[in-house]
Amino acid sequence: MGAKIPFLKMSGAGNDFIVIDNRAGLVPEPVGALAARLCARRDAIGADGLLLLEKSGRADFRMRYYNADGSEADMCGNGARCISRFALLCGAAKQEMRFENLAGDFKSLVDQAGQVALDMTAPHSEALNLRIEQDGLDLLGHSLNTGVPHLVLEWPGLSAAPVVALGRKLRHHAAFAPKGTNVNFVEVTGPQSLKIRTYERGVEDETLACGTGSVAAAILMARAGRVKAPVTLTTLSGGQLEVRFTLQGGQAVDVQLIGDARVRFAGEFDPAEFGC
Repeated sequence: MGAKIPFLKMSGAGNDFIVIDNRAGLVPEPVGALAARLCARRDAIGADGLLLLEKSGRADFRMRYYNADGSEADMCGNGARCISRFALLCGAAKQEMRFENLAGDFKSLVDQAGQVALDMTAPHSEALNLRIEQDGLDLLGHSLNTGVPHLVLEWPGLSAAPVVALGRKLRHHAAFAPKGTNVNFVEVTGPQSLKIRTYERGVEDETLACGTGSVAAAILMARAGRVKAPVTLTTLSGGQLEVRFTLQGGQAVDVQLIGDARVRFAGEFDPAEFGC
């Protein structure tokens, strides 16, 4: 038996994460292999991803994020909100904080109730009114990178949307080669509200929520004239996320993602038990 590593299991609007304070370098490399084993549902802790809080030379901390399949991702919106609250709880930062990850530098604010407001980096690579053919369907979608790439499809009758079957194919569509895309299905429920379901790249399945997907959906549906900011999104879990932004010359600025970041339980594991 080796040294055990403590962790928190956290949830942000339905996305669940294993979160570890790795400032002392407790987590063995390669992290991706361990992440895939820890995140396996029914066989381990189970999660959408693994979050590591590490030392930073220019901010309060560095965030590293690994998908459930072990791939390292540039950004995760709900993960960033969860690690922000974790940083406050473990003393790595105060309520207002700055952190770095592969997508850039971020600011966040954690309130006393555990709500986290995350300042997003500027979205880019917008493409409106994309025509995509798949399975005999002529789909009209929009695309935007909000830290990671997202395709957004308006889909009335969202509860019956083929999120996994169609999302898995669109995730690998040639239009988004070589890295692929996340796929979001949305339904307009009011002038400032959407329902959303997401097929996530790296998890390779539908997840209960997606922060960067919610940001992309809110901005793109506003650009298409379907909603206006601020936008409240209801996720598959029933949780809600708020996306605030201003459109200036067709570009979204001052983008914020706001929602809960909850601690579900604490535990510890021996990496040797997972072959690491």
